[in-house]
Amino acid sequence: MRHALTLGEESFALVPSFISRSDAEQLRDLYENDRLFRSRIVMERHNFGRGEYKYFAQPLPATVQSLREELYRELRPIANDAMRAMGSDVTYPESHQAFLEVCFASEQRRPTALLLKYGPGDYNCLHQDLYGPVAFPLQATIYLSRPGDEFTGGEVVLAEQKPRAQTRAHVLAPRQGDLLVLPTRAAPRRGANGTYKVNFKHGVSTVTSGERFTLGIIFHDAL
Repeated sequence: MRHALTLGEESFALVPSFISRSDAEQLRDLYENDRLFRSRIVMERHNFGRGEYKYFAQPLPATVQSLREELYRELRPIANDAMRAMGSDVTYPESHQAFLEVCFASEQRRPTALLLKYGPGDYNCLHQDLYGPVAFPLQATIYLSRPGDEFTGGEVVLAEQKPRAQTRAHVLAPRQGDLLVLPTRAAPRRGANGTYKVNFKHGVSTVTSGERFTLGIIFHDAL
């Protein structure tokens, strides 16, 4: 692992320069090779927003597989601590393959690593990436395009919903090669009266010019 990952009080972390520019461009170039993917989703058809993404097929490309396994190992202790703090007895096994076997037992067998592509006017509505009863509480996004040079707009929006409070928005502008770790659904937060759950959704604001590519790494597989 290139960086020691920790989450701050806001329950997410933006890690700069997690991968190099050349690695980002190599990952982005995979988008044109349809043999690597199991499906292509056009967001507008499903009222998800505008833009498109492709789910990788098995076997995943070696770089994507390595990133998924590395990040799982690094995030597993954080995930286990978060589940305990939220009052859950769910624990995650040491290896990602062992966790996938838990997914397989619930019929979640379709890989969920994906590449996303946005053009002018495209955006992604606020959502959560849940694909079945088994879910890992954290996920990751790696940014593959250069803001300002290759696209404008397209900021990341995280919506944080505390109990009995209005929604707070976090707006981030990651650079090429940056890594964002964020909650899949909820995160624990300490308050004056103990620990409570904060619900999260995430999306992408409208891209105003150019093309924006990202790699999404979700650790549970899909039904």
